[in-house]
Amino acid sequence: MACAHPRRFGQWPARVPDAAAFGAFRRQCEADGGWQSCYGRDGLAVCVQAPPPGSGVHRLKCRIDIPDVAAETVYDVLHDGEYRRSWDTNVLDTHDIARVAANADVGYYAWRCPKPLKNRDVVTLRSWHVQDGYHAIINFSVKHPKYPPRKDLVRAVSLLTGYLVHSTGPSSCRLTYLAQVDPKGSLPKWVVNKASQYLAPMMLKKLHKACVRYPAWKQQHDASRKPWLYPEQNTLPALALSELVLQRAASLENIDESGLSEVKDDRGDHSGSEN
Repeated sequence: MACAHPRRFGQWPARVPDAAAFGAFRRQCEADGGWQSCYGRDGLAVCVQAPPPGSGVHRLKCRIDIPDVAAETVYDVLHDGEYRRSWDTNVLDTHDIARVAANADVGYYAWRCPKPLKNRDVVTLRSWHVQDGYHAIINFSVKHPKYPPRKDLVRAVSLLTGYLVHSTGPSSCRLTYLAQVDPKGSLPKWVVNKASQYLAPMMLKKLHKACVRYPAWKQQHDASRKPWLYPEQNTLPALALSELVLQRAASLENIDESGLSEVKDDRGDHSGSEN
C-alpha cells in the first residue's frame, strides 16, 4: 500500500517531468561550461563534470553528429526495446513494466559490466517529450514493489540520464547523451577512465550503426507499432504514480570494488550504459 505521507519516512514520491524539466535537461545538454573534454574525434565528443558538493557521482556527456540518419529514426531506436535486444550486446534483460502517463513508463534494464566488476541493473521511470524539433528522453531510478534488488546484480541508481536528439538536416541529426548514474560502489579509477575514453565512444558508434539498420529491421517487425508516438497502442498495465518513490542510493548496499584490477574481457564492448 502506498504511504500517504512518504516524506515522513525518508521517501520521495516520483513525478513525471513537466515541460520545464525537459527544458532544463535541454539546457544541460547544450551547455559547455564546467565540462572537461576527454575524447574528441570524427564528430564525437565525450566530456565529464566533477560531482557537485555533497555528491560523489560524476556526470558524463557524449555528443555525436550523425550525418546519415534522421532525428526521428534515432528517437525511434532509443525507444524500441525489442530492437535493442538485437544490437546491444551488453543487455542482460530489458523490458517495460507499466505505464504511468501517456508519455511515461516504468522499465527494467540489466547490463554487463567489465570484468571483474559485478553486473548492474536499474528500475527507472522514463518519460519523453518532443518540441520544436527536439526529441528528449529522460529517466531516473524509482522503487517498484515487484522489482526489489537482486542478489546476483548490483542495483545502480540513475540520478538523471537521458538523450536529446535534434535535426541538423532532412537526414542528419545530433545526439547528446547525458548521464549521472551512481553505480553503487567505490569503482577503480580505470573503470572511470575506460568508460569516458573508450566505452562511451564505442557505445555511440554502435548506436549509430543500429540507427542506420533500423528502418529495414522495423519493416519486418510490426512496422506500424510505435507506442511512444501513438499512446493508444500502449498495452502495458497502468500503474499509479503513488505506488512509486524515488530510489535513493543511500538505501542500497554499497559494493566496494575499488581494489579490483582490470582483466581481459571478451563478453562484448561493455558500454556500461543504462537506458
